[in-house]
Amino acid sequence: MNILFIMYDQLRFDYLSCAGHPHLQTPNFDRVAEMGVRFTNAYVQSPICGSSRMSYYTGRYPSSHGAQWNNFPLRVGELTLGDHLRKLDMDCWLIGKTHMHADAEGMERLGLDPDSVIGARQAECGFDVFIRDDGLWAQGIAGYYDESRSPYNEYLKEKGYTDSDNPWADHANAGVKERNKIASGWMYENADRPAHIHEADSETAWLTSRTIDFMKQAKGKWCAHVSYIKPHWPYIVAAPYHNMFGPDHVPAPLRDEVEQEDTHPVFKGYMDNQVGQAFQRDEVRQKVIPAYMGLIKQCDDHLGRILDYLEETGEIKDTMIVLTSDHGDYLGDHWMGEKSLFHDQSAKVPMIIYDPRRPANATRGTTCDALVESLDIAATFVEAAGGDVPAHILEGRSLLPLLNGERPKWREFLISEFDYSASPVGGTLAEEYCLKPKDCRLFMVFDGRWKMMHAEGGFRPMLFDLQNDPEEFHDLGKTDAHADVIARLYDYLAQWGRRMSQRVTKSDEDIENMRGKAGFKGVLPFMYDGSEVPRPLIKHYVGKAPKLPDAKD
Repeated sequence: MNILFIMYDQLRFDYLSCAGHPHLQTPNFDRVAEMGVRFTNAYVQSPICGSSRMSYYTGRYPSSHGAQWNNFPLRVGELTLGDHLRKLDMDCWLIGKTHMHADAEGMERLGLDPDSVIGARQAECGFDVFIRDDGLWAQGIAGYYDESRSPYNEYLKEKGYTDSDNPWADHANAGVKERNKIASGWMYENADRPAHIHEADSETAWLTSRTIDFMKQAKGKWCAHVSYIKPHWPYIVAAPYHNMFGPDHVPAPLRDEVEQEDTHPVFKGYMDNQVGQAFQRDEVRQKVIPAYMGLIKQCDDHLGRILDYLEETGEIKDTMIVLTSDHGDYLGDHWMGEKSLFHDQSAKVPMIIYDPRRPANATRGTTCDALVESLDIAATFVEAAGGDVPAHILEGRSLLPLLNGERPKWREFLISEFDYSASPVGGTLAEEYCLKPKDCRLFMVFDGRWKMMHAEGGFRPMLFDLQNDPEEFHDLGKTDAHADVIARLYDYLAQWGRRMSQRVTKSDEDIENMRGKAGFKGVLPFMYDGSEVPRPLIKHYVGKAPKLPDAKD
């Protein structure tokens, strides 16, 4: 069986028709959901692109793998999907974005040539690269945000978009306004304009074509990570998707004035930052959300191309399909934009899995409300490829039992982490509250009803009761009325904090097999006369003594 692991960037859990969106129809996402299982309580391990992805790829929490913010290097030697799957004779390929930043210093220290096979895999998050494009070719006065090559920009120039040095910025993510001026997607006022590009040449269309190219030439057993940049900002989309939705399709923001009363300092920091202030403006939401919906509709149509190819070739019978996202998008809810905190709009993601094998027949077209973490994907893939999950390395759990309709004992709570020390909000709070970078960290504990957000640095916790307050408006951590609930959730956090996370070179089985074996190799301390152990173990230490050599002057 092959594995098609598709990730969309910044796709909210509730912006799919199978998740109940009132206006956005996503028949191809729904098509996969009808073939498989849609998990309704799936959360990422960090609500920031790079850290979240590293948890998907390593199967480990951010505090275990260490890459806790965008462009924080994933240290050399951290095992990833590719390492685990290749041991099971399954190739692991990248098509699209990873947000991986190589540990160049570590590679140099170990003498790893980035042009060698092992060096390239270390630099590319364990993947073999079919094509990588992280999709943020922004250009400013200090140069480009990403200084590596852009296969997508090269493609656009080959297609005739040669009037610009950066067609990603000037065509794919910009429109045109009066007097033939650029209408950049960086400015929200332009979000309702069509991108100045043929739809067939847009980022989503291009990456879909590369995915089909990969499948046409693939040999043997493979896992392909297809990673789209959209519907991530810049919020602008090619025709005809730019005007499929309008102001009538924009819901009222999910926010309440009570959230601005005695607001937690970290929450207030994100309310008051630039993107939070922008999305508190009605005109921003009226422009951006229809474009966001158009980007998702485009993603759905191109997912249809992939599914059609798999069906036409018959490969759908032998291909596991996973659809998910690295985090969500507030879109003005809770007075915020982007991602960052742990409200469902940010930390909860869509997760749909189709397993073509017979044991999964019982659950086709169903939903599952088990508490699922994004790092469960790695363990799922290892088991799907025929391996035993190395639980001393992978911190997630295989979802195959749930896909097969079993009811295993499952986790009682899940955890997400957010290290905001490198963000502007981190800088502001550090100055105001004399925080060190290590203090600028948040943790979420969620047990299916109660969600607690713990903030380092001496702040009080935030607490939400999703049973009675599903919108997460009322922060019950402002008083002591729910001290017992907070104490219980802190016990969960402490239990998680005591996990064994760094002993990755020896499994429990290895350790059990080591016990008592030293004696068989002659290590026999703590004896009085040798009668304490079986006679064969001391055979080299009893009997006639060897001759003493003559002393030398």
